Amino acid sequence: MKRPRSPELDVAYAARRPWVPRRADFLLWTRTALAAPAASGARRPTAVLSIRVVGAARSRTLNARYRLKDKPTNVLSFHGPGLTPDGRRHLGELVICAPVVEREARAQGKSRQAHWAHMTVHGVLHLLGFDHERAAEARRMERIEMQLLDKLGFSDPYS
Repeated sequence: MKRPRSPELDVAYAARRPWVPRRADFLLWTRTALAAPAASGARRPTAVLSIRVVGAARSRTLNARYRLKDKPTNVLSFHGPGLTPDGRRHLGELVICAPVVEREARAQGKSRQAHWAHMTVHGVLHLLGFDHERAAEARRMERIEMQLLDKLGFSDPYS
């Protein structure tokens, strides 16, 4: 897999507990996800994206507003405006809920870092156009997630 240029990544922490990854971790996971085959098959310009780490209340508010689900969720992805005249692609923003990721990691018997990596990769793939609404799409997305997480040294997140 060809290693893409580093994305322009903005990370903001509105929650730091329980444990949250460092910016360097997010950068590695994001860069790896950006090396995935494009959903459209198109070549990608320099990616620009934001990651916001939030608490349960903020996640719940956003999930209720944008997905009509009145509960916090692990990761939300919001698409950006796309290509800009300067040749960069503004992918969008990931909002990751620290308490939900912590709870899921514990319940699934995964390390915190492995689950954070999975949620980051999963969210970036959504921003790249992947989805899991249909069974075939879900299988393709899961297969790519497994390959990317393996490359990062993490086991299959679905086993």
